[in-house]
Amino acid sequence: MQDICKIYDNGIVANDNAFIEILEGEIHALAGENGAGKSTLMKILYGFEQPTSGKIYIRGKEVKIQSPFVANSLGIGMVHQNFQLINELTVAENIVLGKEISRFGLLDRKKTREFVEKLAKEFGMEVNPDEKVGNLSIVQKQKVEILKVLAKEAKIIILDEPTAVLTPQE
Repeated sequence: MQDICKIYDNGIVANDNAFIEILEGEIHALAGENGAGKSTLMKILYGFEQPTSGKIYIRGKEVKIQSPFVANSLGIGMVHQNFQLINELTVAENIVLGKEISRFGLLDRKKTREFVEKLAKEFGMEVNPDEKVGNLSIVQKQKVEILKVLAKEAKIIILDEPTAVLTPQE
């Protein structure tokens, strides 16, 4: 992200020539006071908001990220501060939502469960694929959100204030 500016209609400047370069395999943290523009910058990268000016490059190519759909197609995933889960669905159903594993046009529950178990194991997480999300703790829901992004094979993962929903012990 190069020279990213975001000026809202009311004149508030959220980002003023922000620059961040992230290389494959790196982990970065944006730190700053409330209102410093961290979340705005991440929303721009994920297509929730459009920059007033500036450029975004993915793997050296300039891109226009007009929506989260475009971000996903570019390999960008986001774990939201406010979870985007459906409480009435199971862990497995939430994780594959939009990328369902089907057989004869119906959700293949066995293969979906196996996929989620394998994914969770690969990343050292424990989840019950058959549990309804509404029954989960905040920490468990956050794991499901992370697994959702990993299931989409995101190459860039944005964690928007990942500790905001956790207690001091967690």
